[in-house]
Amino acid sequence: MTAAAHRAILAVWRIEQPRLITSLARMLRDVPLAEDLTQEALVAALERWPDTGIPERPGAWLMATAKRRALDHLRRRQMLERKHGMITRDMEEDQQAMPDLDTALDDDIGDEMLRLVFTACHPLLSREARVALALKMVCGLTTEEIARAFLLPEATIAQRIVRAKRKLSDSGLSYETPHGYELSRRLATVLEVIYLIFNEGYTAARGENWLRQQLCNEALRLARVLISVASQEPEAHALLALMELNASRASARTDAAGDPILLLDQNRGLWDQLQIQRGLQALERVRELGGAGGVYALQAAIIACHASAPTAEQTDWRRIAELYGQLAESLNSPVVELNRAVAIGMVDGPAAALEIVDRLVEEPTLRSYHLMPSVRGDLLYKLGRYREAQVAFEAAASLAGNQREREFLMRRAAEADRLERNGPAQ
Repeated sequence: MTAAAHRAILAVWRIEQPRLITSLARMLRDVPLAEDLTQEALVAALERWPDTGIPERPGAWLMATAKRRALDHLRRRQMLERKHGMITRDMEEDQQAMPDLDTALDDDIGDEMLRLVFTACHPLLSREARVALALKMVCGLTTEEIARAFLLPEATIAQRIVRAKRKLSDSGLSYETPHGYELSRRLATVLEVIYLIFNEGYTAARGENWLRQQLCNEALRLARVLISVASQEPEAHALLALMELNASRASARTDAAGDPILLLDQNRGLWDQLQIQRGLQALERVRELGGAGGVYALQAAIIACHASAPTAEQTDWRRIAELYGQLAESLNSPVVELNRAVAIGMVDGPAAALEIVDRLVEEPTLRSYHLMPSVRGDLLYKLGRYREAQVAFEAAASLAGNQREREFLMRRAAEADRLERNGPAQ
């Protein structure tokens, strides 16, 4: 198999995997089995497509292949004829068009994907296992991408996923829609999953593109559906507000070549004002529900400070620093403290920020986090300590998995090196 064919197949698979699992889980009422059968469909594609070429409708081919294996499994288990007929009819329909996976269900959750997220987020599993399982099986993220989100080794995440699948399978839990109290018990994990999907799309962990718009759009869609079944939950509205406000900047975050543009350098005329208004309205709903102090609400309030500033110079950095302080009290997270340091630097200068950052250098969870040396490099650069800045930017680039981000950091390192050798231009 050529490398190009392999990449093409995996690209198709990345898009189609969540839909395949969702469709099979609905039919089989068994989430781990659905995931296994979709993997078999991928193996079949890897065996055949390099010789035959990628089909005109690869998603339909994968769906039909996965359903054939589902039918074989049901036959071996001597399932009811009604199940046989259901899958056979579905297969015949697949010959005409891909199934409409966005069709509303006749229950409280009107979206197949969201229903599957709730299933994977069963309280029987630990919180960490729920999130990892949902991101892997339902959302199609790689183990590497999930590990990046948690700042943990890949092996740790892989073990969590294997154990979670085994427990979910052994327990006999079925594909289900929670109601009432059960829905509330799972809501926090579901919100976390949706947010991590968005984050991976907003700044991709791997690959050549900094943005993966499809993941951002999917996360926004799931959040909007969730609002319809959790309308009185302030954090559900807060998460939607946070993602709407962040997504409003998408068109300004990269240049024509796809390279990153930092927030303060972005053309604010490209920000989507309609999306900003939707985000601010959702944030207002949070306040009406009394949830302004929630974790997602505080993050949304921070992004709202940026979205409401006509120019970068008019940004209320003091308010942002205060909000990060409140967020740090709730989360006790070194990443939050790192972001607070950036805000402090904008208020009190880079030296004050560097003092905070230097206290975080030995934090174990930040050792492989590329934004740690990136932020430190930026502060050193502003202080005129160019050689140290160069070293920090190079360290950040070595940790960055995304090609665009790595190239951006190396350009900053080169600029710091030039200034160290030649001095600032007069």
